[in-house]
Amino acid sequence: MRDEVHRLIREAKHNRHGHRDSLMIRMAFEHGLRVSELVSLTWQAIDLDSGHQLSVSRAKGSLDGTHPVQGETIRALKRYQRETKRSHGLVFVNERGTPVSADGFRRMFHRLTERVLGVKWHPHALRHACGVHLINSGTDLRTVQQYMGHANIQNTVAYTALTGRPFEKLRF
Repeated sequence: MRDEVHRLIREAKHNRHGHRDSLMIRMAFEHGLRVSELVSLTWQAIDLDSGHQLSVSRAKGSLDGTHPVQGETIRALKRYQRETKRSHGLVFVNERGTPVSADGFRRMFHRLTERVLGVKWHPHALRHACGVHLINSGTDLRTVQQYMGHANIQNTVAYTALTGRPFEKLRF
């Protein structure tokens, strides 16, 4: 799934609002954000100067957290900030300066996935792709739970079933 997501990030750059759309997909995937969390993200939650951190405010009773922001994402955020001339308020706005809606992101994402992958993905697949990627990378379950903001470990355990390789690392 990670490869497909990276392909979507690259292809989104060809959209009318390419840098924004690409960055939205990148942020949703890298931080396991729900659409509502993504579209309500503020510049105040992002430290691009010294700490390179994102304060994630989770929805649906999930636990808030602080995530590192890395390399290409930092560069993409700074580029987007320069283009929009905005460093306060909501991060993702449309050409009129109003918030990108959850439905607007869903429509863009549906069109993009259908065009690029031939299948219409729901944006929540980006959150699942994040969890599966972390598990596949060998990240321990408790760390994945904390990163995803899951209050219940059972929500995290579900990602192990999606990997297709739950016993790969066992050695006897």
